[in-house]
Amino acid sequence: MDAVKKYSARLFTLEVIGIIVALLFLVPFYFVVVNSLKTFPELAANAAKLPKSLYLDSYTKVWTIMNFPKAFFNSLFITVVSNLGLVVISSMAAYRMVRKPSKFNNLVFLAFVAAMVIPFQSIMIPLVRVASNVGLMDSKLGLVACYFGFGVSLNTFLYHGFVKSIPQEIEESATVDGCSPYGVFWRIVFPLLKPMTMTVIILNSLWIWNDYLLPSLVLNSPGLRTIPLATFSFFGQYTKQWDLALAGLTLSVLPIVIFFLMLQKHIVEGITAGSVKG
Repeated sequence: MDAVKKYSARLFTLEVIGIIVALLFLVPFYFVVVNSLKTFPELAANAAKLPKSLYLDSYTKVWTIMNFPKAFFNSLFITVVSNLGLVVISSMAAYRMVRKPSKFNNLVFLAFVAAMVIPFQSIMIPLVRVASNVGLMDSKLGLVACYFGFGVSLNTFLYHGFVKSIPQEIEESATVDGCSPYGVFWRIVFPLLKPMTMTVIILNSLWIWNDYLLPSLVLNSPGLRTIPLATFSFFGQYTKQWDLALAGLTLSVLPIVIFFLMLQKHIVEGITAGSVKG
């Protein structure tokens, strides 16, 4: 009984600490959402107080000023296409490196791992010059190509560990039955990579959707702005109108928060499976 009480007290203490830490992280979200539902005089009077009534006119104005549907479509297109390309390229590259080990493949994998530690800020100026020379500037597909280059290293590293967990006997059986090498990968191996694929998609989506620096370098036309770019432009024009600014910020964050809450369990499943089996 003493052991149970001691454990329960310790668990209760940890839960209290966890709740306090969670509240500290949620405080900024509280101020953003609550103040986006106030008029500007009410916001200026007391930012911490709950609104007396829900004021939604700020969202209506922001929807038009930011051209939110266009910015949302741009972000959605870039995120989806980048994810599809990264999943295909990274999974196939990792499978080849694991199943066909050689000095060259080991060197390529080492280069991928080394590229993960290079900060983006150190190569962004050369990137702009190269992108300009090959015609990738001011283009959504050009931005997608840049995401391929920056995202493939981490994705390949994650897939590399997970592919090792797949028994080769399954692939050999499929080959004996007459399956082609591409058929073995897409029909047998790739479905088994689902936990890691979901993890890769979630991590890439959080990164690409919220990214500001790379789109600001590649995209120049107002019609190509992603949500972070539209939000930054909005803050530049309406810095003192915090009721509008906070409404715009809430609209910007809401889609990716919903996406994360729907699929968050796959992050733990994928990373845990890859680390234990790989």
